[in-house]
Amino acid sequence: MNDLRSTSTFTPREIVSELDRYIVGQDKAKRAVAIALRNRWRRQHVPPPLRDEIAPKNIIMIGPTGVGKTEIARRLANLAQAPFVKVEASKFTEVGYVGRDVDSMIRDLTELAVQMVKKEEQEKVRAKAEEIAEERLLDLLLPRPAATSFEEPSPAEGESTREKLRTMLRAGQLDDRYVELEVKDSSFPMLEVFSTAGIEDIHIKDMLGNMPGFKGRTKRRKMKIKEASEQILAEESEKLVDLDRVNQEARIRTEQSGIVFIDEIDKIAGRQRSTSGPDVSREGVQRDLLPLVEGSTVNTKYGSVRTDHILFIAAGAFHIAKPSDLVPELQGRFPIRVELDALGKADFIRILTEPENALIKQYEALLLTEGVKLDFTPDAVDEIADIAAQVNRSAENIGARRLHTILEALLEKLSFSAPELSPADIRIDRTKVKEELREILENEDLSKYIL
Repeated sequence: MNDLRSTSTFTPREIVSELDRYIVGQDKAKRAVAIALRNRWRRQHVPPPLRDEIAPKNIIMIGPTGVGKTEIARRLANLAQAPFVKVEASKFTEVGYVGRDVDSMIRDLTELAVQMVKKEEQEKVRAKAEEIAEERLLDLLLPRPAATSFEEPSPAEGESTREKLRTMLRAGQLDDRYVELEVKDSSFPMLEVFSTAGIEDIHIKDMLGNMPGFKGRTKRRKMKIKEASEQILAEESEKLVDLDRVNQEARIRTEQSGIVFIDEIDKIAGRQRSTSGPDVSREGVQRDLLPLVEGSTVNTKYGSVRTDHILFIAAGAFHIAKPSDLVPELQGRFPIRVELDALGKADFIRILTEPENALIKQYEALLLTEGVKLDFTPDAVDEIADIAAQVNRSAENIGARRLHTILEALLEKLSFSAPELSPADIRIDRTKVKEELREILENEDLSKYIL
């Protein structure tokens, strides 16, 4: 298993540098999360009696939509190889009312951690699982003779045929042949079960899976060798993995390195109550969140999980409410406040071209699969950025997300006709951008609707 002390060894400067590869600007927010992540590594090196007393420095990010709040948190989790879940505060309701309860975010986080650890463990046993899977496939293709058979082939003849099939199997020559495979029957319907903890989706198999008549239930399926190989490999990998050990490591990883990103926290700020329907207060949801952020135990199907050292990152636009509208106890649990900058034309130019996953690079890669090579000139990029900035000023400001809508409108005709154009080199300059978007830009109502 991974040693927690070996994770997140990046220095704050290195963390910011890694985030810079994907996110433009927002240096204050990057520095804040870099310090928070490094403090986790520091805490692991503090003597045990004091280690448990050091709580994570939770963060509130303040800024309009589309400026990188979620992306910073998501990239941070990838960098730390940590379980990460994003939730929207407005989806939760006060305990006792129909809706998801706040504890569900920890159960979701634990589930992700289990899948993460299980995948790591399956990779470790993959070579052994592949050997077993290959033998099982060969048994399907060339069943071993029954004990009552009167005319059994000689061992040498049988082995020779088996080895020929093995060679063909490895070369992919049998991928389209069909075999019949016994697979687990997972055709259990979904239920919604109401409890005092709210509504949670569960599988009937979670309740009935180990009961007589359900445990080990299988069915026969006909499938191609390639699909059967993947199915058998998954089964054998799971058999070779110690699930108790996986669950234990997942719980530890959740507790010590989990990150919960609570979006739209400004939607539950303030103490107004709804004027219709159940009397569910925003303050009530905040008070339900408080024990999680302060440190409590949540029961999951993998065991109890403590939340004391989970890092919580909250975010919101705070156009109407402000962080001080949160209940004082919750405010105190988010000591770090960072304000993200609104994005302008210069930022959009950088977003379009600089990051490793830059939008223009994505569109170029997509159309290249059709044999169409795109070439965006600098003045085309400048025009796209200028349009995005103008539309954000005149309509709802959705930040960098505006670039997606503009590029989709710009490249719609080309994306549709690309297969017929291939191969082709297409140059997109300022004139081309204006030409393709002229009708939309000249019609103000259409512009607001489409862009």
